[in-house]
Amino acid sequence: MVSKQITVIGLGGVGGYFGFKIARYIETNPNYQITFIARDETYKVVKNIGLTLISPEYGVSVTKPDKIFESPDQTDKSDLILLCVKEYDLEIVCKAIQSKINENTIIIALMNGADIYQRVRKIINTGTLLPACVYVASHIKEKGMIEHKGNNGKIIIGKDPENKDIDIEWVMELLRKSGADVNFKDDCFVDIWTKFAFISSFGLVTARYNKSIGQVCEESLLRERASRIINEIQRIASKCNINLPSDIVAQTFEKALIFPYGTPTSLQLDINGHKENNELELFAGAIINYGKALAIKTEETHQIYDEITEILKQKHHK
Repeated sequence: MVSKQITVIGLGGVGGYFGFKIARYIETNPNYQITFIARDETYKVVKNIGLTLISPEYGVSVTKPDKIFESPDQTDKSDLILLCVKEYDLEIVCKAIQSKINENTIIIALMNGADIYQRVRKIINTGTLLPACVYVASHIKEKGMIEHKGNNGKIIIGKDPENKDIDIEWVMELLRKSGADVNFKDDCFVDIWTKFAFISSFGLVTARYNKSIGQVCEESLLRERASRIINEIQRIASKCNINLPSDIVAQTFEKALIFPYGTPTSLQLDINGHKENNELELFAGAIINYGKALAIKTEETHQIYDEITEILKQKHHK
C-alpha cells in the first residue's frame, strides 16, 4: 500500500497543534507520511530537535515529521494539505503549491476569516477544498514549541461546494484518530461566519481602544460599536444565503463572557505592538469588500477601520 502523504504548512498555534497530533499518531503507522513547512528559526528547531507540544493531553512531548522544508514549493505532491498560515501569506502560499495540486488532493484551510474558501479558489481551481472552522486555545511559546490550554482542539468541516461527492472519510478518520475533536456538516459556512462575527467585532473594537474582551462587554460605547459591526456582518451573510441566528449579537456576547475579563485579542496585541503584518484586512477589509460587492452599507466597520489605520500611522511616525 502506498502511504498517504500529508503536508502541514505553517507551525503556529493552529498548525503546530494539529500537526503535532497527526505526526504523533502516525509515528508508528506506515500508511501515512507527514511533511512540515516552517520558516527560519522554527524550521531549524523542528529539523534538529522536533516539534514540542505542551498540553494537558500530552504533558511536554516532542515529535518529528518524516520531512521538513522551509518553502511550500519544495514539497512533493500531497494527498492532504493543511493550510495553517497567516491570512496575509495565503495568496503567496497558494501560488507556491498550485502546481502540486491534482484532482485527488484534499485541502483544509484551518484559518480565521469568512472569505478564505473564495480566496483559495481564486488561485487553486482543482482538488477538493474543505471549508473549516477551528477552535483551539494554543499559541507559540517559543520557536518550535506550542503551548495548548483548555479543551482538545475542535474542527468543524463541511463539504466542498464544488466537489460535494468526494469521499473524505479517510481524512475524518485520520483527524479523529489523532485525537482532534472533529465534526462534519454538509454545510459549515454558518459556523465559519458565526465565528467570524465574534473574532472580527471583538478584534476590531479591542484593537481600536486597546481594551480587553471583558471591557468590550462591560462598557456601553464599546459594546454598541461591536454590536453594530456584528449587525453589518449578519446583513452580508444573509445576502450570501448564509442564515446566521437571529440573536447572533446576544450569542456573540455570551461567547465573549466565557473568556477571562482581561483577555486581549490577537489583533489588539498586533496593532498596539506596532506590527505591520496584522489581521486588520482579514476582519475589516473583508467586511468592507463584501459590503461594496453586495451594495450593503458597512459604515461602522469602515469608520473603525479608518480609526485603526490612523493609530498605526501615528505609531509609525513616533
